[in-house]
Amino acid sequence: MQDSKNTERFKNNFSLIRFFIKGSLLDFLISMLFAFLVSLFDMLNPRIIMFTVDSVIGGSETDLPSPVRFLLGGRDPIPYLRAHFFAIALLVAAVALFAALFRYGFRIFNAKAAEHLVKRMRDTLYEHIQHLPASWHTANSTGDIIQRCTSDVETIKVFLSERLTALIRMLVLIAMAVAFMAGISPRLTFYASLFIPVVVSYSLIFHLKIGSAFQTADEEEGKLSAVAQENLTGVRVVRAFGRELYERERFEKQNSFYTRCWVRLIRILAVYWSAGDLITGAQLLLVTVLGAAFCVNGRISAGEYIAFVSYNAMLTWPVRALGRVIAEMSKAGISIDRLRYIMNSWREAVPEKALTPPMNRDIVFSHVSFRYPQGSSAGTDTLSDITFTVPAGSTVGIIGSTGSGKSTLISLLARLYPLSPENGSITIGGCDISDIETGYLRSNIGIVLQEPYLFSRTLEENIRIAAPGAGREELQRAVGIADLAETVERFPSGFDTFVGERGVTLSGGQKQRAAIAQMLIRRTPIMIFDDSLSAVDSETDARIRSALAAGTGDSTVILIAHRITTVMRADRIYVMDDGRIAESGTHEELLAFGGIYKRIYDLQISQGGTQ
Repeated sequence: MQDSKNTERFKNNFSLIRFFIKGSLLDFLISMLFAFLVSLFDMLNPRIIMFTVDSVIGGSETDLPSPVRFLLGGRDPIPYLRAHFFAIALLVAAVALFAALFRYGFRIFNAKAAEHLVKRMRDTLYEHIQHLPASWHTANSTGDIIQRCTSDVETIKVFLSERLTALIRMLVLIAMAVAFMAGISPRLTFYASLFIPVVVSYSLIFHLKIGSAFQTADEEEGKLSAVAQENLTGVRVVRAFGRELYERERFEKQNSFYTRCWVRLIRILAVYWSAGDLITGAQLLLVTVLGAAFCVNGRISAGEYIAFVSYNAMLTWPVRALGRVIAEMSKAGISIDRLRYIMNSWREAVPEKALTPPMNRDIVFSHVSFRYPQGSSAGTDTLSDITFTVPAGSTVGIIGSTGSGKSTLISLLARLYPLSPENGSITIGGCDISDIETGYLRSNIGIVLQEPYLFSRTLEENIRIAAPGAGREELQRAVGIADLAETVERFPSGFDTFVGERGVTLSGGQKQRAAIAQMLIRRTPIMIFDDSLSAVDSETDARIRSALAAGTGDSTVILIAHRITTVMRADRIYVMDDGRIAESGTHEELLAFGGIYKRIYDLQISQGGTQ
């Protein structure tokens, strides 16, 4: 049962940002407060300069603001300032010092908020991806997932910490600059403000173009990451088949296409910024010329002209930056969409009952049918009306050709893929596995996969990964049953041998035996071996099977194999063919039946085939 509500958890980008920003919102608000104070103090120095030029130097009367008159006790400060000119310099320095302190506070709190935001995003995405079903991971490449969780996260961080917080400062600067400019010359302010809607308008036009180009580039970066990740992981296969040139050309082709996407985006941005420079230059030229004319005609004083030009320079940056924020919203919007896809993907279903029944009970497959949701097998049943029972404590063998559905049975038992009620049921001790708590179910089922995966750690760390608290005696026992003890002794570093990524330093048989030990150390009530002895020789296979028979205790054992020798001693053997159970019985019964099992036996044993 899937949680359909989760697909609509975040209906828009704003809801996802609001979710991610929890925990860092206060720091963002404090940084915005400091940004406001920086803008306020930046506005004071042009007023001080205007007052100095017109009143202190020029001798014109100036109507000081009421708060300033109150602080001065109603006295006229001009005579004092004319005699002590350094006081004005100290005032300008004090204003600049306070602006610098507030700017420092803005940087500190903004950086703190940004890093907390990124940490929350990464933690949340990682935790969520860990709980997505196997079908989702099959449909999405690892490289693309990594790219979303790194590059897209960084894009969102930059937008929120550098663009969105700066937006508050921009709006404050624009509002204050226009207000101060209007106080000097409303008419000149009108001419200066004519360029604001022009900048915003062309930014909105480029917003759509930039968004489309960035989405293409972002998607191609994900494909490039996938190509690199696959080739670096499978470098031994590439070299074994002499495909270095082919893979290099494949990477270079994708890299070239990705580069062309970014060049296209850069061209759009170049036109955008060049147009911005042209419009900004025209605005500065107009204000300078008209301001000079107004000053010559006596409409404004020299001090007012200097202050107006200073405020106009302050206005130019936030107006251009406002346009940049609008353009950057395209990139951030695409990145948020890509993360929203992950966060809105269905997590594995959580059983409503979440039972934890005893797991050392009979396992019953009842009329189970299944087809994979994606891939080449979609549309055809991988399993068709499968019904059989695995008695508790017994050993059952499952054999069949490749693609007959053997491994799918195990995937369904571990609930890696959901089984809808209309497609049958799987029960353990009469309890449907869909009602069993997921973590509990999987912690009680030990699986040795057909292709074991070892991490870039020591051999001991890999074996203990499922049972970190296991003692040395349990470790030695598991290694002994897996016939790995002698191999470990031959390693110069023993259990401390570093196995490399995916266990690259070990042979196929050594990796399989390490995976068997990894599973045995857990002592689970259900043990599954999914063709896990295919890479070992017949003699080692026989030793491991003999040790398993004595070392699995009361556990229920399911052996999936292609070799007759692996399953022939099982209490019951099921022969799979085209998604159905074609035959079942003991080794002797199946030989007497003379069907598929007998033909496999003759091929492998009687005619000297693979042992």
